[in-house]
Amino acid sequence: MSALFHFQSLLLVILLMICTCTYVKAQFPSLIDKNRTGFLGLFWKAARIGERLSPYVSICCVLMALRVLF
Repeated sequence: MSALFHFQSLLLVILLMICTCTYVKAQFPSLIDKNRTGFLGLFWKAARIGERLSPYVSICCVLMALRVLF
């Protein structure tokens, strides 16, 4: 089954994208910042969400890890 059709997998993919984009923006800021519009702007927006809502994103990561393990 595809990750797009299973809600838990879709949430996991979105959460991983947010965490990955935030990490890449912290390491290589120019890579994410130059693409603010268009399709690649989604990665900039995901990085922005990860920066601004980091406590909530980290709580969601822990909850998702517990959900996957148990």
